[in-house]
Amino acid sequence: MEQCSSSVVSFQQHPQYYTRDKSSNIVKQQINNHQTSLNYFMLYTNREILKETMAADEEYEREQWTMFGNEAERVEIDVIRNQQLHSCFPSMDNFTTLSVPQAEMKASAHMRYLEQLSQKAPDFPIPLRAHTVWEGMTVKLSCTVQVPSSLSTTAFFMLKNVNVEIKTFDTKAVITLRAAHKEHEGLYTTRLRTTDGIQEHSAFVYLTDASAAVVGGPASPLAVQVSDVNKDYVFLTWQPPSADGASPVQGYYVERCDLGQGEWVRCNVDIQKMCHYPVFGLKEGTLYQFRVRSVNQAGAGRPSKATKPVLTADPLEHTRTMVDRGRTITITKDELEGRIKAPFPPTNVHACEVSDTYVVLSWTEPEPRGREPLTFYVERSLTGKNSWEMVSLDMVVNSPRFPVFDLVKGKQYYFRVRSVNKYGVSDPSEPSTPISFGKSQAVPAPPHSVMAIRDTDTSVLLQWQEPKDKNGILGYYLYYSEAGKHNWKTINNKPFAKTRFTVHGLKTRKDYVFRVKCVSRAGNSSYSDESQPIMVKSAIYVPSAPSAIVLLLCTGSEMVLGWRAPFSDGGSPVRGYYLDQKEKGMEIWREVNVKPVKERQFKVCNLTSGHFYQFRVFAANVVGIGKPSEPSEAFLCEKWTMPEPGCPYDLEIREVRNGSLVLLWAAPLYEGRSPVTGYLLEISQGDQSENWTALSEKTISDTRYKVSGLQVGETYRFRVSAINEAGVGRASLPSEPVIAQTQPGTKNIEIGVDDDGFIFLGYEAAEMNDESKFLWSKNYTDPIGAERARAETKTNRSVLTFTDPSEEDLGLYTVNMSDNPQQSSSYDFTAEGKVVNLQAPLSAWQVEVSEKGSVRLWLQTESLSNAAELRLIFNDREISSTPHRKINFDKAKGLVEILFDQLSQEDEGSYTAQLRDGRAKNQFTLVFVDKSKSFSHSNPTSHTALSASSLKIQSTGEGFKLYCSLKYYISFLKTSWYFKEKRIGEEARTKPGSSMQKVWIEIFNPTENDKGKYTLEMFDGKDTHKRFLDLSGQAFDDALYFCLFVSDRAKVTKGLPDVVAIMEGKSLCLTCYIDGEPAPEIFWLRNDREIFSQDHFTITKVPKCSSITINNVNMEDSGKYSIFVRNKHGSETVDVTVSVYKHGEKPPANAVELISTSLALSAFEKP
Repeated sequence: MEQCSSSVVSFQQHPQYYTRDKSSNIVKQQINNHQTSLNYFMLYTNREILKETMAADEEYEREQWTMFGNEAERVEIDVIRNQQLHSCFPSMDNFTTLSVPQAEMKASAHMRYLEQLSQKAPDFPIPLRAHTVWEGMTVKLSCTVQVPSSLSTTAFFMLKNVNVEIKTFDTKAVITLRAAHKEHEGLYTTRLRTTDGIQEHSAFVYLTDASAAVVGGPASPLAVQVSDVNKDYVFLTWQPPSADGASPVQGYYVERCDLGQGEWVRCNVDIQKMCHYPVFGLKEGTLYQFRVRSVNQAGAGRPSKATKPVLTADPLEHTRTMVDRGRTITITKDELEGRIKAPFPPTNVHACEVSDTYVVLSWTEPEPRGREPLTFYVERSLTGKNSWEMVSLDMVVNSPRFPVFDLVKGKQYYFRVRSVNKYGVSDPSEPSTPISFGKSQAVPAPPHSVMAIRDTDTSVLLQWQEPKDKNGILGYYLYYSEAGKHNWKTINNKPFAKTRFTVHGLKTRKDYVFRVKCVSRAGNSSYSDESQPIMVKSAIYVPSAPSAIVLLLCTGSEMVLGWRAPFSDGGSPVRGYYLDQKEKGMEIWREVNVKPVKERQFKVCNLTSGHFYQFRVFAANVVGIGKPSEPSEAFLCEKWTMPEPGCPYDLEIREVRNGSLVLLWAAPLYEGRSPVTGYLLEISQGDQSENWTALSEKTISDTRYKVSGLQVGETYRFRVSAINEAGVGRASLPSEPVIAQTQPGTKNIEIGVDDDGFIFLGYEAAEMNDESKFLWSKNYTDPIGAERARAETKTNRSVLTFTDPSEEDLGLYTVNMSDNPQQSSSYDFTAEGKVVNLQAPLSAWQVEVSEKGSVRLWLQTESLSNAAELRLIFNDREISSTPHRKINFDKAKGLVEILFDQLSQEDEGSYTAQLRDGRAKNQFTLVFVDKSKSFSHSNPTSHTALSASSLKIQSTGEGFKLYCSLKYYISFLKTSWYFKEKRIGEEARTKPGSSMQKVWIEIFNPTENDKGKYTLEMFDGKDTHKRFLDLSGQAFDDALYFCLFVSDRAKVTKGLPDVVAIMEGKSLCLTCYIDGEPAPEIFWLRNDREIFSQDHFTITKVPKCSSITINNVNMEDSGKYSIFVRNKHGSETVDVTVSVYKHGEKPPANAVELISTSLALSAFEKP
């Protein structure tokens, strides 16, 4: 048994909730600073449920408190957006610290603010937002309206069709949901009715299930309704839950509570599958409450919200009472029927409810019935039989309702009823029509065509199609998951009746998928198909209107106009502008340009001198053309001859940080009678003040200026005037108001060295969309040459990498977003702050041989720090100084030396210097070749790149390979591949590689998108060498054609090593595995000539395998051996070098090519 009780839990009893309340107080204080308030208070009314919910929150991955909308940052953003007119005026408390003139100006500004406020219509200071709460919480929502003192509202209230507590005041309304349940989920609307009309704000309140009663248990049902109340009988209906738990819901348990006893008792022994149930055997004149639990394999879930108390009573009582009008005498039918003793039989016996597990019988009491209390006997008989049995043998039936459960499926029955009182039993009623169990009600088909549409940065609009048969559908449950994670979460816990729903609380720029279920009394349908993934971001609209049209130049017949960009681009970049013009006093506007103007200035021609003209501007993006700007003032078309310059234009604000920002502008188009010598920069505090003061006593010579010393959080405007010998010209348009404060998420440019040793500048954008671009420049305006640096963008991060840093690259580097110039940063790349560059040494390995035979090997880099590290590797083994070989490392000079008294044969091999300084690293290798005792020096780096062949294409089993053949060894060469000027590396469909003879890149599963120009860049430490291949047109079609047949092409699947060493006198067997269809022809070659089987060579050829055995190997058998396979689809050759050495000699230590009879000395870098 469970006691009907509840308890109130305050914040003080739960410290973790108290901290959330303190957060709300902070929000309230911040909003009060803007003359607004929005308070959300949360109390809890069921201690046990909430404790368990909190404890299980992490285990069941319940929704976190992210959609409550009471975070200070989000409220601040909304306040600023809606209160720009009022947010920047100082408090009157600050006036006492100002001088008299300053105080007068502040007071004047404040009076203008009050005047503007009094003219503003009443409005909600802060828009409502969606909220998510748990079952069992008590939630209080309060909203404040801002009303000027000169106006008043006629009504201010909140609407929602549930029983909640609503209080209204002059400027405030409060709505309280006590012990919130899923029935309270829905849209809550605040309406403000003024003399100017009605304004509305709405917010959807989501209810999240409490934690499961048992692990894996289902959620609670909802909307339990009581109908057909009688003396001992009621009928219940409800709706299934949205969450099944770990297994599907099997059915339901119904419970009742006699409020006089306070205990919950289960009504049904067997699980009730349908969402309706007849409860009988109740006591007349008793108050009951009812609730329902869902059941699955894990057990019974939490109970639903209990119904309101229901009093069991005779529903026909009022029909037996008559009141004589105008008198207080009441006469009952019982008194008029006092002589009736034995009752008459009931009438109209029929089934009022039929399901697959029960039927509910209903009948009409006899007329007249008599004054004695009536009960009833219920009898039944199988159709075709004439034998009747009592159904209600073990119970008393007081009401004209009776549920029957024990019928046999597939058989039909007749029912009849007898009336019973203390005088006897009536004759039976007329039998009913044949009655049987109904067919099982099928669950509905799932919805289809689920589609998500962009809405805002945190919401999407979801819509779907209802199934063909929509009978019995109560609504829909919605679910979401991040794309690819299959972690489905419930959106709504109350069935939603429509087929369009806005899903709130999603993460910006995350991909989501959605699915939907139908809800009916028979249960929930299966899930619909998933929607296509959608990235959460604002929908695209037309741009807002441009503003502030200004005249930049007039020649007498032409005017050059400028204007301010629209406040919002609608989520897509502005593609151009359209202008209209009209003469002053005329009504009709005429379009100026047919093609859109890209820049924010335009020359209007064919005007009449002496006439006044007005203009308006439209902005357009991919969606369409937005609304026009406000008409400009009337400009006089008259040639400018004034001596002072015109106004600068295109003011831009960049790098807004706490207390500082950067201003950029363009020089005036009209200089006056002498060139512009500088600029006057003025500042105004507040977003409306016309009190302008100069920022600097000296004129500014450049068209950019960094403003510092601003008050953090204050709002400013700026304007610029040009100066020449005649004086100060017209001021530019004031800039948009800007708050001198670093926005959350703002990043600065960082400098570093990548894993390949290249210096880079990196910048991460706080916000961006698909159309956003990173714009890198030097000194704000100068472009950066592709030969000096390359920019790469991945998601919201851009990296500018310097290919060969030098003194030429020093300077101020800036980056900004194309659609939001204020999202920007700069970095002053100076010589003092320059990062060590090891990618290109000042001098590669050098060799000096003295007359006495001593040898000095050395290389030099830039100056290194004290933390720099050196490792010297000789033939795969780290070495240090010895008496024979001395090693010096001068970090300050970046000098590495190896000093030999005399070179010997043991000193032959490869020497590699591995250098690391912070993140900068590289290695440089020196190779000794041949056996000559005379040493010569060459630098094959440039020879290697210059010896590279043109790019060629080769089909492979998975696609095709682009490659370049090299004459020299290339492990010291830095190579990069580019496709359509964009660098490509090892990815899912591309794989670069290199060997001693080739550089290549493989393209897997090629498509039409792989058509284009491919470039191979080879950097030798000084110069960059390039090879190109335009893989388009017929060349690409041929490569794609061969790819289709390459799986059948003759090829060697398991081949030979590059070099094989064997001692003289032994036998050598080389084996290869071959594939292809039809079976390839196989040839073995020695030094490019075919080998035939003989005593010295034995060749075997079996399907997909071939081998050659060299018997009794001698020194003459050294050389190149090849296997050549071919069929009609293609061929392949694989080579191996066989090196034979004499007994007692050492085999070759590495794969060093024997070039000549002299020992060649080569230097190379190995990245």
